[in-house]
Amino acid sequence: MAARGAMGGPRVLLRRLREVMAERVSAQERLDKIVVMIAANMVAEVCSVYVLRVDGSLELYATEGLSRAAVHMTVLRAGEGLVGLVASEAQPLNLPDAQSHPAFSYKPETGEEIYHSFLGVPVLRAGIMLGVLVVQNRAHRTYSEEEIEALQTTAMVLAEMIASGELSALARPGAEPAVRRPVHVQGAALADGIGLGHVVLYEPRVFVKNLIADDVQNELKRLDQSVDTLRASIDVMLDDENVLRGGEHRDVLEAYRMFAHDRGWMHKLREAVMTGLTAEAAVERVQSDTRARMQRMVDPYLRERLHDLDDLANRLLRELLGPDQLPTKSVLPENAVLVARNMSPAALLDYDRAHLRGLVLEEGTATSHVVIVAKALGIATVGQIENAASIADPGDAIIVDGETGEMHLRPPAGLESSYSEKVQLRARRQAQYAELRDKPAITKDGQRVQLLMNAGLLVDLPHIAQTGADGIGLFRTELQFMVASTLPRTSEQLRLYRAVLDAANGKPVTFRTLDVGGDKVLPYMRSVEEENPALGWRAIRLSLDRPALLRIQLRGLLHAAAGRELRLMFPMVAVADEFDRSKELVEQELTHLRRHGHKLPETLHIGVMVEVPSLLFALDEILQRADFLSVGSNDLVQFMFAADRGNARVSNRFDALSVPVLRALKTVVEAGKVHKKPITLCGELASKPLEAMALLALGFRTLSLSPAAIGPVKAMVLGLDLAEAEKTLDPLLNDGALTASIRTLLGEFAAKHGVPV
Repeated sequence: MAARGAMGGPRVLLRRLREVMAERVSAQERLDKIVVMIAANMVAEVCSVYVLRVDGSLELYATEGLSRAAVHMTVLRAGEGLVGLVASEAQPLNLPDAQSHPAFSYKPETGEEIYHSFLGVPVLRAGIMLGVLVVQNRAHRTYSEEEIEALQTTAMVLAEMIASGELSALARPGAEPAVRRPVHVQGAALADGIGLGHVVLYEPRVFVKNLIADDVQNELKRLDQSVDTLRASIDVMLDDENVLRGGEHRDVLEAYRMFAHDRGWMHKLREAVMTGLTAEAAVERVQSDTRARMQRMVDPYLRERLHDLDDLANRLLRELLGPDQLPTKSVLPENAVLVARNMSPAALLDYDRAHLRGLVLEEGTATSHVVIVAKALGIATVGQIENAASIADPGDAIIVDGETGEMHLRPPAGLESSYSEKVQLRARRQAQYAELRDKPAITKDGQRVQLLMNAGLLVDLPHIAQTGADGIGLFRTELQFMVASTLPRTSEQLRLYRAVLDAANGKPVTFRTLDVGGDKVLPYMRSVEEENPALGWRAIRLSLDRPALLRIQLRGLLHAAAGRELRLMFPMVAVADEFDRSKELVEQELTHLRRHGHKLPETLHIGVMVEVPSLLFALDEILQRADFLSVGSNDLVQFMFAADRGNARVSNRFDALSVPVLRALKTVVEAGKVHKKPITLCGELASKPLEAMALLALGFRTLSLSPAAIGPVKAMVLGLDLAEAEKTLDPLLNDGALTASIRTLLGEFAAKHGVPV
C-alpha cells in the first residue's frame, strides 16, 4: 500500500465523507459507504468499524473486506484481541504481522486469517473512547506515519457520528453504543440532599462543528496566527499584575506558556491540519488523543497537567472561533445540576438558586468555601468526581446524591424512579423534623441546648421560622460583598443588616465582620497572589490593614441595630492585640454616631472567632476582653493538622472527632466557664448529629449549624442522655492509647442508647 505523500488522498476522502454524512440514508448504509470509501482511499483490503458498547465490549458495526455476515455478530470482550488492545490503551497499533502478536484473537466468522498487516486507531471524542477503526492488508508491511495520521483524522469524523446517537437504532437492547451509557461514580458527599435534573457545565466545552477544511493552507495560516496570539496573550498576563489578580496564578500561566511553546504540540497540530481538518478540528483531535493517553497514566502529577492542557486547548479554540461562536451562559433549565472542576463561592452565587438542584465538583471538600455556600443554599453537592466535566454533556439527565456522594449520569428509568421515591421519603422525614420545630431542644436528662443557624443571604432568613432556630449564630456578611459587582455602599449594607434583624424578630443574631481573602475573592478588589492564601492576608488582617472598609461595615451594622441588641464577631483573630485594635475601630464609629445624634444599639456584645490555634494558648487574655467566643471549627481543624481543607488529598486524612481536636475544644469550653463567658461553635462540625453529640458531651450548650441540619440535630438532642454521654467521652479524652479518631466508639454509644445520629 503506497503512502499518499502529498496528503491529497486523505483530503479527498474527508470531502467525500462530508458528502456521505449529508446524505439522507440509514445509519447502516452510511457506515457501509464510509468503510468502502476508507478502504479505497487507503488502498486497504479491509476496513472495519468497531463500536464500544455499554457492557464494555466492542461490536463490529461495518466492514469492507471481512465477511458481511459477521457485522453485529462479532463481539470482542473488553481488552480482547488487537482491537481490544487499541481500545484499552487509546493509542494506534501498527503491525506488519498481526497474527504473531500475543494479543491476536482469531474470529473464524470474519475470515480475517488471510490478512497480516494491521492498523487500528481509537475513535475518540474529548478523550473518551467510542470505538476502533481498523484497516488490514494481506501483505506483511508497516503502515507509514502519514497513513496513521490519515486514519486518525477519519476516526474523528466517525466519532461525531457515534456521539450523535445515530447508531443507537442499530443496537440490541442492552448493547447500545457506550457514548450514551449510564455512568455511576462514587465520590464524596459534601452537602446533603438529592438533586434530579439536567447537566449545566460551569465552563462549557467548545464543540467544533466544522471539521473538514476547504483550504488547507488557509487553515495553517489561521492556526499559526491564533497560536501567536495565544502566546502573546499569555506573555501579557504574566507581565500584568492587574490580570493576575483576577485569579490567573503565575505557576499556571507559566505552565501554559511552556505548553504553548512546545514544538511537539505545534507539530502535531500542523500535521492534523495537513490531513484536511480545519484548524479548530485539529486542536480538538490532538487534545482528545492527549487526554485519552493521560487519563490512563498513574502519575498524579502528569494527570494534573491534563487540566492545564485542556485549558490551553480551550483558549486556542476560543482564539480560532472568535467570541460570536462561543457558548454563552444561558438561562438555567428548570432543574439544573451544575458540573464543574471547581469554582469559587461567588461564582456559585451568580446562578439562579430557584432552578439549581445540585452541584458536582471534580475537586471540593466538605469544608471548602464553595461547599459551605452550597449548604447554605440547600444545594445537594458531591465532590471528588474525576473528569465529571468531561464525561457529562450539557442537557444530560443526572442524579446527585448528597447523602452517599454518588453521581448517576444518564441514569436508567428504573433508577430515576427509585430516586423519586427516595426524594419523597426525605420529604416525609423532613416533615417529621418540622414537627419538632416548636419543641425546645432539651436532652432526656433536662439539659437545654440552644440551636442557632448559619446564614449569609436574605434568602436564608425564612429558615429561622421554618426550622424553629433560636437565632442566627453566624451571619456571613461577606456573601453580600461577593455577589455584588461593586463594593456595597453603606446604605445597601444598612438595608441588609436591618432586614436580618427584623427577620430574627428579637432572636439573637451574631454578625461576623468581613471575612474575605484566600479563595473568597472580591471581583472589584485587588487580590494578592500568595503561596498559602489560607494562611495569608485575609479576614481581620485585611480589615485592619484597610480600616476604612471595616469602618463602613461597622457603621452600617451600628445604624441597623439602633435601639436593639447587636452582636459583632471578628474572624481570624490570632493575638489579643488584633482584637483590641478592632474594638478601637468600633469605638470610633460609636463616637461618630454619638456626635451626630444617632440612636445607638441598646446593647452591644463584641466577640471573637476561635479559629487560629494561637488563641488556644491566649484564652485568658482574650476572654478578659471579649464578651463571647465562637469556635470556627473548619479553620481551627485545618490549621491544627496543617491540612488544607480545600485539598482533597489531605482534607480527609485527619478526623475532626480525634482526641487532639476534642481536647482543644474542651479547653475553650472550660475557659469560658472560668470567665463566665458564653461559648458557641459555628463550624460545620455542629451540623452532623454524631459530631454535635460529641460537642454537647464536651460542654457546649450553644451550636450554630446549617438550616437543614437543625431538625436532625434536634432529634439527636431529644434522644440523648447527656450525663451518660459525658461519662463515656471523658475517659476517652484521657486514654493515652487513643491517639486518632473516636468516631467508632461514639457511634457505638449512640447505637446502644438509641440516640438518632
